[in-house]
Amino acid sequence: MEHSHKVGTRELLIRTASGGAVVLAVLGGLYAGGMIWTTLVAIFALVSLAEFYMMVSRKYKVSKGIGFLTATLIIFTAAEGIHPMSLILSLSFACFIVLFVEVFRRQLQGNSYAIWNMGGTISGILYIVMPWTFMILLRKLPSGELLLLVLFLSTWSCDVAAYLVGSRWGRTPLCDNVSPKKTWEGFIGGLAAALLAGVAVAYVLKMPPLPFLYVGLICGIPGQLSDLAESVIKRESGVKDSGKAVPGHGGMLDRFDSVLVSSLLVYALFGVILR
Repeated sequence: MEHSHKVGTRELLIRTASGGAVVLAVLGGLYAGGMIWTTLVAIFALVSLAEFYMMVSRKYKVSKGIGFLTATLIIFTAAEGIHPMSLILSLSFACFIVLFVEVFRRQLQGNSYAIWNMGGTISGILYIVMPWTFMILLRKLPSGELLLLVLFLSTWSCDVAAYLVGSRWGRTPLCDNVSPKKTWEGFIGGLAAALLAGVAVAYVLKMPPLPFLYVGLICGIPGQLSDLAESVIKRESGVKDSGKAVPGHGGMLDRFDSVLVSSLLVYALFGVILR
């Protein structure tokens, strides 16, 4: 019993330390902006992409090199403010390069994996790299730094509250065939915490709360569904965690899965609709 307690305490300390390091990195990068934020985003995105490709490649062929080159090009293209059409061109060229690889594979080896390779390679970029890229673009907006701060604070608050409420009062399964431990009680607790985080920031800064409530709502509902979306990928791949990049939390994708769809929606709302 004493040994189990020591192991549990050690794991909690590791989880707290690694989680704290990630939080400090995000906050520091947000504050610095510019190339520091871009580089940090690139690290998070590329490590997450590597984890995704690792999971997909357990069943299918994936052209990882093409994926990484395309991802890097997209990230730094966005950072340099080059025309958005270049993002679409990069994705289209990547599709054709993957197809050309499969043409040569079939000619030389007698078999090919064009559909699976193209789907796995490009879906990783769309699912992971593009949302991180929009966090670079979001940081460039007049209030982008603040919006990103609220996005991350609301997401972290949501994750913690969902876990605590679900562990203590969770009774009703939310999506038990995907993530058996998640409950409706935890989901509602996470949503409430995300909204409260947005209100708290507005109160501290003495600003109108409505924009921050929008961000909290995005993090509290689509953000939690994004967590389930990654769980589906892990279930189909037969893995518990996407990787080991963040000790105590699993992989980088595990740590940031909730912010992926949230970043797209926040940018769409404040960078396109309300701009």
